[in-house]
Amino acid sequence: MVGDGITDLEAVQVSGGADLFIGYGGVVARPAVAEQAEWYTCDYSSLVSALSCYKVAVIGSGAWACAATRMIAQNTVGQGETASEFADEVRIWARSQHEAINETGENPVHFPGISLGPNVRAVASVEEAVADADLLVFCMPHQYVQRVCKQLLGKVKPGAKAISLTKGMRVTREGPQLISQMVRRSLGIDCCVLMGANIAEDVGAEQVSEAVIGYSDLESGEVFAKLFERPYFRVSLLPDPMGAELCGTLKNIVALGAGMVDGLDLGPNSKAVIIRQGLKEMRGFAKALFPSAVRDDTFLESCGVGDLVATCIGGRNRRVAEEWTRAALSGSPRSWSDLETDLLKGQKLQGVSTSNEVQEVLAARKWEQRFPLFTTINRIVNGHLPPSSVLDYKEGSRAPLVEEEEPLVLPRRNGGVAHWLQPLAAVAAATGFGNWE
Repeated sequence: MVGDGITDLEAVQVSGGADLFIGYGGVVARPAVAEQAEWYTCDYSSLVSALSCYKVAVIGSGAWACAATRMIAQNTVGQGETASEFADEVRIWARSQHEAINETGENPVHFPGISLGPNVRAVASVEEAVADADLLVFCMPHQYVQRVCKQLLGKVKPGAKAISLTKGMRVTREGPQLISQMVRRSLGIDCCVLMGANIAEDVGAEQVSEAVIGYSDLESGEVFAKLFERPYFRVSLLPDPMGAELCGTLKNIVALGAGMVDGLDLGPNSKAVIIRQGLKEMRGFAKALFPSAVRDDTFLESCGVGDLVATCIGGRNRRVAEEWTRAALSGSPRSWSDLETDLLKGQKLQGVSTSNEVQEVLAARKWEQRFPLFTTINRIVNGHLPPSSVLDYKEGSRAPLVEEEEPLVLPRRNGGVAHWLQPLAAVAAATGFGNWE
């Protein structure tokens, strides 16, 4: 208990409602209170510095991670009410850009021209980033999260809390696993999710944006809301972490379809068809996986229809899918990995790999016809159907697959060879193969 009166003192001495009493004389100084307090001070800054503050670590250094770090840095520097709850320094794991970030104050590769903040320190080691950190912010391509969690086993502070800004999922023999579930089970800590219509460049420019924090533990959600809330970045709390995370994951598949529509030079009516059907299948898929946990109204939040619309208008998956479609129609097709390299400058394209992961679930559970848009988009990105099939998704989901008679030989990253049948070869080609272990 911190206070300046006798009744505050009694919270310890009489009621037992607190473990110790700190007397504060910065407003009114009372000798009787000062005499009986375990510690007495008239200096607010010394009081704040003596209280424990949350130390924050950001795991990832892509554009969205940098935009998130910038907001966190703004909320943890200075003398404001929020800043008193958080340690001033924000550590960010930037394996290859850490020196440039520390020298220039910005990430020249993924977030050029935008200062992250004077209290941001980049480190090359993820173990160093999380050392003694109370709040862990995961923001990296979803295919790398499991590997990072293995690195962090036994190195995370007991009682730490995590939040995932990562959009994607992992398919195991037991079924799909969300990133927040992976973090929670691997590291044994609570993990919220932050999802919304958050294109990194717009957030970096402080254009008005919004997001939800999906939580299982309200206290954790409230802490992270204080960490991210800015005048230009509105945060609301949502007791549906699974629904929010699946929205953020599945919208990237729909954005591929929206990009195909743009590549076909079709108008907003046609794109609206994709967005509407996409939202319907997002909701259906999420509720089919977690029927008792996912809420219907989640899909009307920023993480649902808000993120879907923004991504289908200006997201990276839409942009790459448009160029991929135009290249296919021109007679000079290009691979997804080539376009990812040329257009995204080191950022990762999540939609294609997520589409393949979701399709594994649909095929295993015989749900292909139940989710015809997801199925048709997956067949298009893997070369089984032309891009023009995207609007005929009901027919596309029923079209027979054409298989290769002979297995394909693909180079492995370690220089060896692997003999894979056509379905896995198509997946590897569509995702750049380098992401596959």
